[in-house]
Amino acid sequence: MSSPVRLPTEPRHTRELESLLADLDADSLRWVSGFVAGLAAERARLGGAPAVAAPAVAAAVAAPAARPRVTVLYASQTGNSRRVAEKLGQALESAGLQKNVVATGDYALKQFADERYLYVVASTHGDGEPPDDARALLDALSGRRAPKLDQLAYAVLGLGDSSYPQFCATARVLDERLAQLGARRLSERVECDVDFDAKSAAWIQQSVAALSAQLGATDAVVATASAEAIEAPTVAVATREAPVEVEVAVNQRITARDADKDVRHVELIVPEGRFAYQAGDALGIWLDNPARLVDETLTAAKLDANESVSVDGVTHPLKVWLSQHRELTRVARALVERLAALSGDAGLADLLKPASAARLRAQFKVWQVPDLLARYPAQWTGERLVRALHPLSPRLYSIASAPEEVGEEVHITVAVVDEVHDGKRHWGAVSSQVQGLEPGARVRAFIEPNTRFRLPADPSTSIIMIGPGTGVAPFRGFVQARAAQGATGGSWLIFGGRHLDQDFLYQTEWLAALKKRALTRLDVAFSRDTAQKVYVQHRLREHGAELFQWLEAGAHVYVCGDAERMAPDVQAALVEIVATHGGRSTQDAEAYVAGLASARRYLRDVY
Repeated sequence: MSSPVRLPTEPRHTRELESLLADLDADSLRWVSGFVAGLAAERARLGGAPAVAAPAVAAAVAAPAARPRVTVLYASQTGNSRRVAEKLGQALESAGLQKNVVATGDYALKQFADERYLYVVASTHGDGEPPDDARALLDALSGRRAPKLDQLAYAVLGLGDSSYPQFCATARVLDERLAQLGARRLSERVECDVDFDAKSAAWIQQSVAALSAQLGATDAVVATASAEAIEAPTVAVATREAPVEVEVAVNQRITARDADKDVRHVELIVPEGRFAYQAGDALGIWLDNPARLVDETLTAAKLDANESVSVDGVTHPLKVWLSQHRELTRVARALVERLAALSGDAGLADLLKPASAARLRAQFKVWQVPDLLARYPAQWTGERLVRALHPLSPRLYSIASAPEEVGEEVHITVAVVDEVHDGKRHWGAVSSQVQGLEPGARVRAFIEPNTRFRLPADPSTSIIMIGPGTGVAPFRGFVQARAAQGATGGSWLIFGGRHLDQDFLYQTEWLAALKKRALTRLDVAFSRDTAQKVYVQHRLREHGAELFQWLEAGAHVYVCGDAERMAPDVQAALVEIVATHGGRSTQDAEAYVAGLASARRYLRDVY
């Protein structure tokens, strides 16, 4: 056997290699890198013998130009699907495949005709609702003009929340419709619950491996490249996977002492360059569960805090699992299913039936883990309990500032969760701790971009902002950003609260903005100050003629806040306004509002 050729060290060899690579673009260079890594792994497996003949290497290096593009389409409301899609795109690119990662709101129906390989990552928002920017594409795919897709191979990953009856409905609708149009599944649809990280990472790796094998890439390249793409650390802007410590500068209550809710205005000092954001983005905060909540859970489950528990190759004392890695204020369906089986409680089992979906969802809103464990006693082990709980997630808060105004700071508005259910007081796991943060305290945080909720690029465009309660937070940032831009377009804020003298959030700032013309109009609705409750949708109807004039003149509408009641009520009001003041039928008015959304003139950040 001849000796293998070693790495060239002479200058001429380096020059020859640079000459060969000089005309390759970034995608091709990444492909060559992955190919060489795979070649090295294969030669190591063969004990150093050459694994590919020179002609084969030349053909393989030329392959990127001949390979079809792979499109990764994502439908995202809160950013989860976007993050998964971006990771898949990175893995495809590292495996030497050409990729195009695109949001459904930026994708036209006619583009399907050019697709050969498509991956879809689709979230379901609330109970079966598609993300806002996916509605137009879903409608188009469902219509008579939808194209035949016999040339298309695809796969779908769904993200959802199993506490809702219509779990992963958006992914299911897309998957079934693509198949009806003649597309061929590369793999069966995968559906993920809120703890989607592990399952989505496995789907990414399997997807890249399967497609690369089909297109002729080596397994070694795929295994190396996809793992690196998923696990590569982020070193620049703070992210969910790589949060950065920030310092509390201000923590101020902005509701009256006798108000129903304690709402805090929190100002955070952030490290320079690590928190690039725009008005409309969110801030994520990671905090461990409060110690009292952990103790209550251990007591209710009758388990030892120091018990060593191993789950999926990770070992921690049970107390660490419950403090740092599992949700205790958000109940997973898996916990209810396990409790029903272990306790034998007929009522709990009945709640899990499809006919009881609405009742179960209502319970999910008020249950916390220790309450449920105490109410339905069962024989638990540490491992069984950890597996039945959702992984701990960060809490996201709309950013209430603009960097143009506050520099290296981020401001947020936090409503402290403090409620009584079944005679027991419930606190928010994070908001209750934020309430007590003193200046100088430090927390781990990151930026969650919200590209669907951006100010219009043209500062002469008018905007209408609808934000009751803490839903007004991003509009504080909008007003700051528009003032810094010198925007000439009108800005109209419709704010809602319970009492004028208790929870008119940022009242003095709005009045100052009106005086400076940074805000051109302000309307308010305080639901408990009159005999008949008045909400933001009532104010919209009252001023419907003017609002319609703003829309006809090109204004953008923004809605932020409660997804279950406020957002649908506002939508209904907008449709009614267009029908009444635009002289349209209800059907045509609905199409008008849908058109605003498609044109990104009607944008919602609802939760």
